[in-house]
Amino acid sequence: MSGESESVGTVVVATVTNLGIAAAKAVGGIVSGSSAMLSEAAHSVADTVTELLLLTSLKRSTKPADEAHPLGYGPERYVWALLASVATFVGGAVFAVYDGVHTLVHGEEPGDPTLSYVILAVAFLLEGYSLLVAWRQMKAEAARMRAPLALYVKHTPDTAVKAVLLENFAALIGLALAAGGLLGAQLSGSGVYDGVASLLIGLLLVWVAWELGRSNAQYLIGRSLPAGMRQEVREELLSVLHIEGVLELTTLVQGPHEVLIAAKVDFHDLASARQVETACEVAEAQLRERFPAVRRVYLDPTPSPAPGGGPVSPGAPASP
Repeated sequence: MSGESESVGTVVVATVTNLGIAAAKAVGGIVSGSSAMLSEAAHSVADTVTELLLLTSLKRSTKPADEAHPLGYGPERYVWALLASVATFVGGAVFAVYDGVHTLVHGEEPGDPTLSYVILAVAFLLEGYSLLVAWRQMKAEAARMRAPLALYVKHTPDTAVKAVLLENFAALIGLALAAGGLLGAQLSGSGVYDGVASLLIGLLLVWVAWELGRSNAQYLIGRSLPAGMRQEVREELLSVLHIEGVLELTTLVQGPHEVLIAAKVDFHDLASARQVETACEVAEAQLRERFPAVRRVYLDPTPSPAPGGGPVSPGAPASP
């Protein structure tokens, strides 16, 4: 299964899970009168909307390059994923904070929490399974990229899977908070515990929305490969026969499986035109083999600066 198919599968699992959980939580919230349960229902609705936007991003970003978009549509996924983070904030965080404040100010009449406990337990299992699916994909992708798992999760360009991972992680914490609020209200007869739980769920969603928004904004602005991988790219280029130096290196992540590499390269002065062409082909092949996400490689033959920092005059040998 390709990385793109895995991402779609992970998001679909999360979408179906959250859609069913949202309905169940809403029923539980109405029956129990719990603001924390209603906040959790809003949380799941926001997650469902988020995942639908992520599915849209995955679909639209795979459109092939055309004359109007010669580098393809890969970055479009980050536009939709950024909208998904806004949906998490508006649809979940704002409602949860409002409901928590309303409960603390006006109080609430706790109902029978039994059904809510059952719903929370089932939701915990389903969210846990969805989290496991996303976690396994993250581990597999980190292994393919030969990167530490924690570092890959922090910097992964696959923000759709990162969104599912963070949302499911937040969902498990939110479920625990909602259960704590219900239990506190049941034991004390006061809605304060439930209101506090709702506020904490809202703040948790604010953090998720901020983290996802920040991650997607970085790739929309234009993010390079991590420093360690850029060094590996430089070493790979320098290993090619007739390439003597890499004067300038630019890398651009356009999607989880789409990286552009452009470099000003100093070739051996005595290399023929054919040897330079062959070196460019070999360099591209080696980069694609070492980094499967590389889709485009542009090498610009450029002489090294002359001694003293001035430009190299035509025909003058480059400094060693």
